[in-house]
Amino acid sequence: MKEYNLTTKMRAYKWDELTDEQREVLEMAKEQTKHSYCPYSGFHVGAAAKLANGTLIPGCNQENAAYPSGLCAERTALFAAGAQYPDQPVTRLGIACFTGGHFTKEPGSPCGACRQVMIETEHRYGGKMEVLLYGEDATWVFESAADLLPLIFVSENLKG
Repeated sequence: MKEYNLTTKMRAYKWDELTDEQREVLEMAKEQTKHSYCPYSGFHVGAAAKLANGTLIPGCNQENAAYPSGLCAERTALFAAGAQYPDQPVTRLGIACFTGGHFTKEPGSPCGACRQVMIETEHRYGGKMEVLLYGEDATWVFESAADLLPLIFVSENLKG
């Protein structure tokens, strides 16, 4: 038997330590929580994808009474970016969560399906996508979606 240790890198920043470009993406993600449709969970999630050409694409979670039919904020933003700007890499993705009348103190973490879509987005364009997870007490910054999902599954895995 062999044992492996996986490590990842994340930085925690206060709001005023972030760059203007990072705050711009997070401001849109925070604004998008207002457009979230979440009558069942009451957990509003907003996202914003920044493209290489500077365009910002919004996204928010959309719930459905048939639960598997809903979609997370991260995927609505990334899929909209791919549909509207298929030749533009996503360079940054910001995510914010709002519940109980305020933004969460600690950042919310993307689900496994969203992490996989983030990995596919990076793989599709051949570059890293910075991921920003907003919380009132700190924003967690990951240099790449691969830092959220270290054992990635991409097209090469399908070839055996």
